Amino acid sequence: MTSADDPGAKRAGAQDTATLSDALDRLGILGQCALIRPCDRTFRMAGRAFTILYGPAGKPAGTVGDYIDDVPVGGVVVLDNGGREDATVWGDILTEIAHRRGVAGTVIDGINRDVALCLSLGYPVYSRGTWMRTGKDRVQVEGINVNVTIGGARVRPGDLLRGDADGVVVIPQEHEEAVLSAAEEIAAAEDRIREAIRAGARLDEVRQRFRYHQLQTRQR
Repeated sequence: MTSADDPGAKRAGAQDTATLSDALDRLGILGQCALIRPCDRTFRMAGRAFTILYGPAGKPAGTVGDYIDDVPVGGVVVLDNGGREDATVWGDILTEIAHRRGVAGTVIDGINRDVALCLSLGYPVYSRGTWMRTGKDRVQVEGINVNVTIGGARVRPGDLLRGDADGVVVIPQEHEEAVLSAAEEIAAAEDRIREAIRAGARLDEVRQRFRYHQLQTRQR
């Protein structure tokens, strides 16, 4: 199933990460991937997680992974390198293949390199930063399609990820409908607030009318 055929990915892609973050807060779900940023603020993505877990390289060192041809069209490559900033786990060859195969994007708890190619292709990469030193002989794959952690948020294979200029959120599959419905409700309320303000209403009155200050309040 591609992201275009996936109703959940389509609904997530219609909301910005700020709105989805508010929905996650309302439901008491930690899904905001802290400090994970786009290589370019124009990048946008939505799709389901294909996860890779890395660990320190052994001796002899294991592989950094040849998984890319197994990532489904519309999927999101999710790489847990434990937040390491001294060795990359993503570069130009992976970017080129992922872009050609229709992968939705890549999210890294760590760093990437070869930024010029992802920028020129418009392929979304989200990470903690960029640096050129290879991960070969420094890290190795410990698991594929296992539970991982990205920016303090738990990501399981098949979870929804949404990325935009503000960063990345993960929506757990078991809470998908609740999160997306809450996000759509919040977005609709904020649209009504904007419309009322444009018509000349006072902000404080409109916020009270549409219960703005309760939109993100955690439900018990």
